[in-house]
Amino acid sequence: MSRYSATEIEAKWQKAWDKAGVFAATRSADKPKYYVLEMFPYPSGRIHIGHVRNYTMGDVIARYKRSTGHNVLHPMGFDAFGMPAENAAMASGGHPKDWTYDNIREMVAQMKPMGFSIDWSRMFATCDPDYYGQQQALFLDFLEKGLVYRKNAVVNWDPVDMTVLANEQVIDGKGWRSGAEVERRELTQWFFRISDFSEELLDALDGLENWPAKVRLMQENWIGKSRGLQFSFDRTDEGGPIEVYTTRPDTLMGASFVGISPDHPIAKALEAENPHIADFVARCRRGGTTEEALEKAEKLGLDTGIRVKHPLNPDWELPVWIANFILMDYGTGAIFGCPAHDQRDLDFCRKYDLPVIDTFLALDDPKPVENEAFVPPKTEKVRWINHFAGLDVATGQEAIDATIDFAEAQGWGTGVTRFRLRDWGLSRQRYWGCPIPVVHCDACGVVPERKENLPIELPYDEGGKPIDFSVPGNPLDRHPTWRDCACPNCGGAARRETDTMDTFVDSSWYFVRFTAPKADTPTDLTEAGYWMNVDQYIGGIEHAILHLLYSRFFARAMHICGHLPEKSIEPFDALFTQGMVTHAIYVTRDENDRPVYHFPEDVEIHESGARLGATGEEVEIIPSAKMSKSKKNVVDPVQIIRDFGADTARWFVLSDSPPERDVEWTAAGAEAAHKHLTRVWNLCDRIAAMDPDAGGDGDEALLREMHKAVHDVTLGIESFGFNAAIARLYAFTNTLSKSRAGAAAQKRAIMTLAQLMSPMTPHLSEDIWARQGGEGLIATAPWPVADPAYLVDDTVTLPIQINGKRRAEISVPKDMDKAEVEKAALATDAVQRALNGGAPRKVIVVPGRIVNVVV
Repeated sequence: MSRYSATEIEAKWQKAWDKAGVFAATRSADKPKYYVLEMFPYPSGRIHIGHVRNYTMGDVIARYKRSTGHNVLHPMGFDAFGMPAENAAMASGGHPKDWTYDNIREMVAQMKPMGFSIDWSRMFATCDPDYYGQQQALFLDFLEKGLVYRKNAVVNWDPVDMTVLANEQVIDGKGWRSGAEVERRELTQWFFRISDFSEELLDALDGLENWPAKVRLMQENWIGKSRGLQFSFDRTDEGGPIEVYTTRPDTLMGASFVGISPDHPIAKALEAENPHIADFVARCRRGGTTEEALEKAEKLGLDTGIRVKHPLNPDWELPVWIANFILMDYGTGAIFGCPAHDQRDLDFCRKYDLPVIDTFLALDDPKPVENEAFVPPKTEKVRWINHFAGLDVATGQEAIDATIDFAEAQGWGTGVTRFRLRDWGLSRQRYWGCPIPVVHCDACGVVPERKENLPIELPYDEGGKPIDFSVPGNPLDRHPTWRDCACPNCGGAARRETDTMDTFVDSSWYFVRFTAPKADTPTDLTEAGYWMNVDQYIGGIEHAILHLLYSRFFARAMHICGHLPEKSIEPFDALFTQGMVTHAIYVTRDENDRPVYHFPEDVEIHESGARLGATGEEVEIIPSAKMSKSKKNVVDPVQIIRDFGADTARWFVLSDSPPERDVEWTAAGAEAAHKHLTRVWNLCDRIAAMDPDAGGDGDEALLREMHKAVHDVTLGIESFGFNAAIARLYAFTNTLSKSRAGAAAQKRAIMTLAQLMSPMTPHLSEDIWARQGGEGLIATAPWPVADPAYLVDDTVTLPIQINGKRRAEISVPKDMDKAEVEKAALATDAVQRALNGGAPRKVIVVPGRIVNVVV
């Protein structure tokens, strides 16, 4: 018997696929197209087993669709711009470009041995000038169509790194890299007009039937459509009215104060003339702008001394406070505080001793009534006493709508629909990103670069000297030979825009670029028209909001600019969000009791725990968690391939758990997977050695089980039930290993088993196919089709109950008459033991369902 050598087999068949060009994607009028794509990785330098799971899922679909007659596009690239490369350059004194491309080469070298059916000829990185030059062309087209603009905006500013931070880069009010307290700062920034598409992006979610419901809900909440009331509070002094927007106008009778943002025009006017207010506002701005940051931050306020009149009773005056939890870019930058029905307002009012008024209490007149205890909003029908709408009973939206109607009828307010979604700020003050292709000319203003001058490439060095990334701030600001240029309009002296684009821009259209990665325009409409949309997109739930939302906006903008057909304004037909791969964490403690983490390969597991292999020191095992480089609980696929082979890794990550759930990687699980694949190899050996003319017993039964396996595995792959498909393959392998069928039937069965396994274990399957005399490559062989005749069972399994308890079962032909079924049941060992030589008192046969024996 030959030995299963995964290393030899896998290298051999990868060369064969490459030589045959099996995975190269070209347009074809003879086949239906299928575009499968996994979210592309950041080039960190090492792939981990989580990458393997993600790409294996996509590869199963790609290989299956190819075998069912589809023309498959399955590409790979790298999302390569961003701060980690600058961090690495700062730490090593190197260059982000060198670090990034070294990592890409390393990761490709790690990915190719996994046998993914990728068209590597289409590979690109977003830091390739060919790619970001076309991204710059898109920017210019968006600018021409009014889809991108420039304005002053309050941003998260890291005072140490001297850069704008995206909301997700602000962690607990601090910069994610520097750890510095983030400040609010007003800067001139570039923005995409994504908010203009709010209604369209929201409505279109209903059509994304093949997206997970939870992802659609997350996007719906992020877009955040709401209907509320916009109205004004008149000031008691000579100042102009303060306009507010509220989604809860039904609580207006519970108002305790009016709050304004530190960036509200009133606050800015006050800080200019009042040092105390200026100090307070400056303190407020030393905090993030995210809703999460504002929610967690201590609630701060300052009474401005301004008073306003309640719109329903001019004798009722409310104080105007500057509050740090109010954002200028939502609504009007001003609110009325209703502490009885809003936890944030309640915290604020308790801190500053402001009244708490329950809207749902009956009031003799519309004056504030203070309550000691917080009365939460009632969810049941309640009597809503108000002094303006005349409603007797109303709750929720009913009360909101009634209040809006009343305000509009009385002429003091207007019903307004607003969205939470804000325009997308894309400016970043960093080097390693796509340069924004405009220049600033004193004579001409902001001038778009000419397309013939694209790409505007990043400078590699500065006057022949390495760029110093250890100096805070954007190196492009300090690079005169790159920064200083001629105006494309007048030819005079000008300065390049030194901000680069948010890296979310890079990943918002890459899926289209894969359709024509070498085109000298952003897209080739012929190729995009053929390959788009992405039929199956696969990626983590962490990208459910921003990446997918921005990509949906970009597809619409590209269509407006003539780069995509209308059918592709929703670019992803189906979306699957996979679970994570987890692993136990191994930790010891240093002399200061700080945790020291260890890689799994450095740890030996023993009966009572674990120890370091090098020192024998006992190791604490923390239960399985998401793989993290910082915790070192990562599994190196290269080592797995070296020890067991790529097919083992692929089989294991698909077999242990439904793909939408997390899976825990264990050495024992990998060993079990390898043991099973070795068993399949040995089974192939045994069948290959059979006399081709040898007959046997049970050919029909084996073929019946084979066709059932074809049906079930096909259904499992089609429905993303990869673990269910593999469970069925285990069962069929067991059936085949015990079969006494003839050589022809067993050979047909093992070749079909190889085909069914080929999306998961392509190398082993190719080898089995070749050793059994299969024609050509299994990678190009048509998928087996189940014969419906074999899926209909001619037998039925009937449980046998003895005195009401199930004791046995029998398999009988479906059309067996009751007398014969009774005779077969009475002949079973269980019934014979119960009768002990006697006769049954009664036998009841329910055809096709059960046999009851009373003894």
